[in-house]
Amino acid sequence: MSRGNIAIWFDPATQWYAPSKGKQGRNQTYSDAAIQCCLMIKSLFRLSLRMVTGFVQSLIKLCGLNWIAPDYTTLCRRQKHIDIVISYQKSSDGLHLLMDSTGMKFLGEGEWKRKKHGPEYRRQWRKLHIGIDAKTLQIRAVQLTTNNVSDSQVLGDLLNQIPQDEQINSVYTDGAYDTKQCRQVIADRQAHAVIPPRKNAKPWALLHKYVSI
Repeated sequence: MSRGNIAIWFDPATQWYAPSKGKQGRNQTYSDAAIQCCLMIKSLFRLSLRMVTGFVQSLIKLCGLNWIAPDYTTLCRRQKHIDIVISYQKSSDGLHLLMDSTGMKFLGEGEWKRKKHGPEYRRQWRKLHIGIDAKTLQIRAVQLTTNNVSDSQVLGDLLNQIPQDEQINSVYTDGAYDTKQCRQVIADRQAHAVIPPRKNAKPWALLHKYVSI
C-alpha cells in the first residue's frame, strides 16, 4: 500500500530564471513561472513564505536540478505584481466561453453565525470573475476585483486574456452582462453574445441616421 504518498517533480525545461530584457537596470532573477510555482506550493501546503524557500529548495535537490529557490524577500515583493499564467488547451474549432463571477469572503464569520446572530459588519469580500471553455471546462480567463466592481466592467479585460489569433465563437453570460458595452466588446471579437435580458430590461432606443439628398 502506498496510501498517503505524494510525488512532486519539476520539468527541467521550465524557464526558472528570468530572461535578460536587454535594457539598462537590474533584471529580475526569477521568471514568473518560478514565482508562481512557489506560491502554488505555499497555498497547497499552507506554508509561510519563509518556509516555502526551504521546502522548494529541498524539492529541487530531490529532482537533481541546479536551481536555487527564491528567497523570502523576492517572493514577498513579486507576489504583489505577478501575472498568473494558466495552462490550457487551445481551441481548434472556435471557443465557446462561459462567463460568471463568485464571491470570496476573506474577513468575517461564516454563514451559520450570520444566520444565528445577525449580519457581521466586518465581513469583507472579493469577486472572482472567471471565463471557462464550455468544451474542456478549462479556465481561460480570470480576474480578482473588489466587490463593488460589476461583472460587466471586467468582461473586456477577460476577453483580452484570450489570444487574438484564437477564434471566439460565442460568449455565454447571465443578465448581469446585459449592457451595450458588453455586447460591443463581444462583437469586437467577432463572437456571438448569448445574454438573457435583465428582469427590468427595456428595449434600447434605435439610433436613426437621416441623410439629406
